[in-house]
Amino acid sequence: MYPFYSNQKLSVERTNKMRVIKKLISGFIETNGGFAKYCYRADMFRLGQNIKLLKIGWRNLAQVLSGFLLFVFLLLSILFYTGCENKKAVRHSGEMAVNVIAYKSRKQPISEKISLVGNMAANEYVEIQSEIDGIVESIGFEEGQNVEKGRILFRIDEKKLKASLAQTEANLKLSQASADRYKTLIVSGVVSKQEYDQSMAILEADEATVKLTKAQLSDATIVAPFDGVMSARSVSEGQFITKGTSLTSIINQNPMKAEFNLPERYLSKVKERQEIEITVAAYPEKKFNGKVYFVAPQIDELTRTALVKARVPNPDGILRRGMFANLNLIVDIQNNAIIIPETAMMLKGDEVSVFAVDNEDRVHVKKIEVGLRFDGMVQVLSGLKEDEVVVTEGHQKLRDGVKVNMKFQEETEKS
Repeated sequence: MYPFYSNQKLSVERTNKMRVIKKLISGFIETNGGFAKYCYRADMFRLGQNIKLLKIGWRNLAQVLSGFLLFVFLLLSILFYTGCENKKAVRHSGEMAVNVIAYKSRKQPISEKISLVGNMAANEYVEIQSEIDGIVESIGFEEGQNVEKGRILFRIDEKKLKASLAQTEANLKLSQASADRYKTLIVSGVVSKQEYDQSMAILEADEATVKLTKAQLSDATIVAPFDGVMSARSVSEGQFITKGTSLTSIINQNPMKAEFNLPERYLSKVKERQEIEITVAAYPEKKFNGKVYFVAPQIDELTRTALVKARVPNPDGILRRGMFANLNLIVDIQNNAIIIPETAMMLKGDEVSVFAVDNEDRVHVKKIEVGLRFDGMVQVLSGLKEDEVVVTEGHQKLRDGVKVNMKFQEETEKS
């Protein structure tokens, strides 16, 4: 029940009630800061007193409280949204960049190579042997010496050969005189045709003996068959040797020949004057270049390979006959290939991808197609352009969109 009020008191009550409602409505319209300011200044105690004094009905009081609660809910929602946005801004502005090693893709000429194993052979090689029996009279070279074609290498004792030549020449004179005499006598019929033929045969035999003795005398002097380097000798001066005794060997080693067996499936990619690269164990850091000059016209039925030979310049003489050689046969050259380090690749099944860095230093996953590989680098056929930056080290902490702090690979290699 409510106490009785006069008309004047009811007017005052309505006026105060309207003022309270007006203030609540204006609070909904004002901004967050303005409403908070109003709320802090309001005298909640006086408001309660006014409500108590005004004796507002339960229905009116419930409406006021529900409006106030709605306003508080709206205020809290606004404050929560603003706080979330601020947290996002703080988190975004304070994001930590991941340190990575990067590489800028570039274009350069590359060559497709076939790796093979072969042997080094001398351009020319001869084992020098004696063609006659005798005593070594003199040796005209030093082991390892460069000699020219025609230089005297060995002299074998000629005394016996000269004596034999004198004897054969004397026999030739006698047979020649006898043949002339029989030729005159056969005309007059004094000697038979058979006797004449015998004298002519003896003459021809003596002529042949003289030629043979002269050839043996010539064989007593052994000369270099071509320009080359002398190997170790196996005889000494004064030593008796027989026909066929090995004396030494001579090698022409500039240029050298690289010999290797090419698998049948690569025959279509090999032709004369094609370039090759060679490395040997003795000089692992040095590359020797050569050109193919011979491709065998037949295939070995057992190995299904063809013999291929190439000439390799060897002006310093550092390549040796019999060396084991690793050969790279160049079958194709690409002048504008895009390359990146192999360490930039991420493999997932048959797919290859990289972390590419954009202008804002953020990484994005890109799928690429790769081609040739060489010396720790790989050719990119598609998916990247020249001068695009990729991550080569530090993939573990990355995901799409992460910001990175880059240090380029060239800088780390210099340091």
